[in-house]
Amino acid sequence: MNLKKTFLYCLKQSSPIFIAFLPVGLAYGVLMQNAGYNVLWVGLTSLFVDAGSLQFLMVNFFTDSVPLITVAVMALLVNSRHIFYGLPFIEKFRTLGPWRHFVTYYLTDETFSLHCARKCPEGVDEKWAYIFTTVQVVGYWLILSMLGTWIGSLITIDMTGVDFAMTALFVVILVDQLRGADNRLPAIAAVISSVVCLAIFGPGSFILPSLAVTVAALVLLRNVIEPGKEAA
Repeated sequence: MNLKKTFLYCLKQSSPIFIAFLPVGLAYGVLMQNAGYNVLWVGLTSLFVDAGSLQFLMVNFFTDSVPLITVAVMALLVNSRHIFYGLPFIEKFRTLGPWRHFVTYYLTDETFSLHCARKCPEGVDEKWAYIFTTVQVVGYWLILSMLGTWIGSLITIDMTGVDFAMTALFVVILVDQLRGADNRLPAIAAVISSVVCLAIFGPGSFILPSLAVTVAALVLLRNVIEPGKEAA
């Protein structure tokens, strides 16, 4: 087992996440600072909440004294998609020992995407790849959001639209997966369900129903996607 090679491999794979986090993490730090919270509070929320979209909402929750029950419901709605993220990794995470709790807790959009796209070359330990990837992504968000409290307010250029880098990252990962996939039916099902649910529920509420429809479609089409596996 070559831990150094595994760490460097994960670092190369996760480096685009750092670039995507750069404007968003700094912006979050600036917002928290403007709301009157210091670097310690920024670090604690980034470490224990670790949900970018929810953390941005929390800035308003803090400043407007929103009731705790409202915060809890909003947190559930915003991050309910994470319920589905662990399903493909149940068996793999069981092999991680105590680390399974860590990688499960921090199974965010970004770590999920990297885990799905991973194809470990020779000499890279898959178990530690899960762990190192999670540590690196969490570290990026934590450091950049804390850094934003110090230098974010000094940025004067217009950064409108830069947060699209995160969307672009997921598109690139999807394209890369499709190029090496034996069966593109899962991606097609996900795209169709996303478009249909977006039209029905709108941009603020389509993610959860889209995920539910996609999972249902994959279960129904399992024999088509993986012929012979059911018999085995």
